[in-house]
Amino acid sequence: MISLDKTAVLLAGHGSRNREGNDEIEKFAERYRARHPDLRVEVCFIEHADVLLADGLDHAAEGASRVVLIPFILNAAGHVKMELPAALAAARARHPDVDFVVTRHLGVGREIFDVLQRQLDGLMKSLDAPDPQTTGVILLGRGSSDAGANGELARVVRWLFEENDHELVDLAFTGVTWPRLETVVQRQIRLGMTQVCIVPVYLFTGVLIERIKAQVERLRQQYPQVAFALSGHFGFEPEIFALIDERVRSAGKESCGLLECDGCKYREAAEHEHLHDHAHTATKSGAGELAVAIHSPASAQTVCHPA
Repeated sequence: MISLDKTAVLLAGHGSRNREGNDEIEKFAERYRARHPDLRVEVCFIEHADVLLADGLDHAAEGASRVVLIPFILNAAGHVKMELPAALAAARARHPDVDFVVTRHLGVGREIFDVLQRQLDGLMKSLDAPDPQTTGVILLGRGSSDAGANGELARVVRWLFEENDHELVDLAFTGVTWPRLETVVQRQIRLGMTQVCIVPVYLFTGVLIERIKAQVERLRQQYPQVAFALSGHFGFEPEIFALIDERVRSAGKESCGLLECDGCKYREAAEHEHLHDHAHTATKSGAGELAVAIHSPASAQTVCHPA
């Protein structure tokens, strides 16, 4: 059991226009609290929700001497690299007596690989002819304009290829970047795949999960000779709870490095483009506070769990 006196743990989810997706993160927090009843656990979202970053940080700071902010996100793109550090710096300015610590995002490491492998194993068992030589695999990510975030998924695709006997293991995205799911399916079918396993890399449900289901249904109608198997999101798997445990235990240790892009001289230019007046990045005091907080020395205090 983890017990941190006067510490509040704040899970920062991405947020979804689909209320059910945000509700699932709240349910995750409930289950996590049940595992650690002595630990105060709060939830906020980066966008598309009632409690956004600024309010979440303020609420967590109430009655706490330390706030551990955990980006409850698989891939580090603009949200993790710019919006979270900016919001955190502004919160430090509002609450100078509170020690704010931020961990790394969940990432797509070996723990997530284990989950995805289990998802793939389940899909293969569901097929009438589970032959990896004729079954293509498609790892389906959210998609980002950040090459590093997309690269995290590409690494896992290689792991899946090396750990299994499938002729084809490919990467596709639901938006922002390419290739898209339909294009990769067409390619795999041209190369002789008669079955396709699609594994979405999503923690919780949302608009995109529903979109994926609709896409796969259209593909089934377009290619009736091909068997499609689709797995679901996996935010309640044991590995996810274990990752949060590990982030909480290691938060603030001297061995931690910096958060994604902390100390990078190019981030200031990127922030000028990225941190415009989003509803999900504005603080209570408005964009002016954010602009000042970004350049505050306090923003250099960010620490995180090592990769």
